[in-house]
Amino acid sequence: MLPFHPYADLFPLIEGAEFAELAADLKANDLRERIVVLDGAILDGRNRYRAALAAGLLEDDDGPDRTKYFIRFVPSVDGDPLGFVISKNLRRRHLNESQRAMVADRLATMRQGERTDLEPSANLPKVAQPDAARMLSVSERLVRHAKVVHDRGAPELQRAVDQGRLAVSAAAQAAKLTTEMQRRIAAEADAGRTNVVRSVIKQEARASREAALGEKQLALPDKKYGVILADPEWQFEPYSRDTGMDRAADNHYPTSKTIDICARPVATIAAADCVLFLWATAPMTPAALEVISHWGFAYKTHVIWHKTRNGHGRGSGFWFTGEHELLMVGTRGNVPAPATALCGSVIAAPWQGRHSAKPEAFAQLIERAFPTLPKIELNRRGPARPGWDAWGNEAEPAQSDTPAVPFSLTPLVGACCRRDGDWRVPLVTADDLTIPEFLRRRVTA
Repeated sequence: MLPFHPYADLFPLIEGAEFAELAADLKANDLRERIVVLDGAILDGRNRYRAALAAGLLEDDDGPDRTKYFIRFVPSVDGDPLGFVISKNLRRRHLNESQRAMVADRLATMRQGERTDLEPSANLPKVAQPDAARMLSVSERLVRHAKVVHDRGAPELQRAVDQGRLAVSAAAQAAKLTTEMQRRIAAEADAGRTNVVRSVIKQEARASREAALGEKQLALPDKKYGVILADPEWQFEPYSRDTGMDRAADNHYPTSKTIDICARPVATIAAADCVLFLWATAPMTPAALEVISHWGFAYKTHVIWHKTRNGHGRGSGFWFTGEHELLMVGTRGNVPAPATALCGSVIAAPWQGRHSAKPEAFAQLIERAFPTLPKIELNRRGPARPGWDAWGNEAEPAQSDTPAVPFSLTPLVGACCRRDGDWRVPLVTADDLTIPEFLRRRVTA
């Protein structure tokens, strides 16, 4: 077979049904447009040449001197061979921007001496990236994307772009993922499932960012947290202390004024890139927004916990019956948001009958969204969750059968734990831990 000229190889070959149709047409109607040869290699007509072989019009050893199907390209007469190839392909083929960007990058990275099977007269001058972009009528940004795909992309991924099935910008994102994932994305693109491709790329790119951020935060000399889940002991002042204290939080645990909660230096344990999840009841929404700001976060959104109750139980409330709580979200720095929505904005989960207790489903949701970031739960009840640190008046040391916590050697714990209604010295004291001073606060009677 005749070799292909490097300029011809800038453009992708046609494949599949399109190639089969070309071969069938040549077999029925003969080859009407001759194959152009320069320096012993095919400059234009690679697809016609392959189809003519498949149709039996040519033999493998047929060369330009043996059949009527070839014509030689003479630069002194026919002009610039590169301009000729680009003009022919852009006029003849409907290539999208991504395909042209891939061609432009191949042109910009072409070097002399890459082909040893060509005659010495073949001259392959270097073309700068801006010039290549201009020649192929694409932006330099897309050409840079194409370079990423060529440098880091799996062959299947490159082929998907060359065949017009995947945008080069999406492929550049995919090229940063594992080879296995790139192949999966290419397969989805080949099948025409573009929505799946977009979702997979976003999810995997986001997962990579989250993992990289977690690794960075865990490497800090002073421990910082990328996720903080807090359920402050809000002090809610009822309309009337004579009639409104029967269901107050103060009957169940010590509460704190908003100004005291705001004063806690949570920012000192928060990483530069951090997400805060803050529980609040509907009446405490203004206070919660104030706390988010004082702790150094910007409010983003919230999810609603719709409390489902057994029997005829009902919540308290003045204007409306309180059947929900808010889990508010704030961020600082550049935290990777979920690639797609984690869930709906309302989550129905059972109320378990214990004042201020929260369903485990919410912590599990946070874990799925941020599996590698170091996490702490403020106002935690009981031992820390596996993979979390914990602090609070009712936090307890990790139990011996609790799985190993990857984020710290010793879980954080409040200075006092509530046991059987009394405040007692915990098994692990605050002096045993390297934690911020505000996490060492003691409960007053």
